[in-house]
Amino acid sequence: MPLPARVPAERPKSMRDHAYTHLRDAIVSGELAPGERLRDPELEAWLGVSRTPIREAIARLEAAGLVQTRRAKQTVVAPLDTRTALAAQRIAAALHALAVREAVPQLTSADLEAMSNANAAFAKALRLDDVDAAIAADDAFHDVAVRASANPLLPGLLEQVTPLLRRLERARFRSLAGRGSVADHDRIVELSAAGLADEAAAATLDNWSTLGRLLHLDDDGSAEDDPAASVAPTP
Repeated sequence: MPLPARVPAERPKSMRDHAYTHLRDAIVSGELAPGERLRDPELEAWLGVSRTPIREAIARLEAAGLVQTRRAKQTVVAPLDTRTALAAQRIAAALHALAVREAVPQLTSADLEAMSNANAAFAKALRLDDVDAAIAADDAFHDVAVRASANPLLPGLLEQVTPLLRRLERARFRSLAGRGSVADHDRIVELSAAGLADEAAAATLDNWSTLGRLLHLDDDGSAEDDPAASVAPTP
């Protein structure tokens, strides 16, 4: 199993979270490809942790749809399942809309500035075709509302669905349609600054609902012959 460069030996605060985060990121980025077999001894050497936190991380990844356990207890990276990802997208859209609705009355000028700065970074990353930076900036933009909402359940719920989407969004950010999100973000900031919680939430829902349209779904809900719909997008 070809693994990414070895994770630095710095001791993490939580071995379980350390293993989960690095495995998740490697799967989402495509460094660990669909169908890749995950063997405990190799993961132990790569992550520098014991088998127990790795097994705990694998269980979380399986619950999130990123890995699968086959017969003989073989664990592999899950294929990129468009239907499952689109189901996750609908949940993420609703959760982010809820976050904005709850956050708007509490947003400070510093929060609004952080959203605008994140969107500027997002636009720059798209101009430079820097997929990793675009995803990071998009996360930073939406995370402002998640934090400001002060809803303690939202981060955990979003972690259950967001990684599946990020695998698909690597394809999204390669398209001109992805650049439309910059205008979407500007609209969300404008409505939030005006204190229009319901309108800002609706704009957020629409922003997160573009993924299905970008995958060119046909009328019966199945994906057309689009490489992004059947394989993990490459950076």
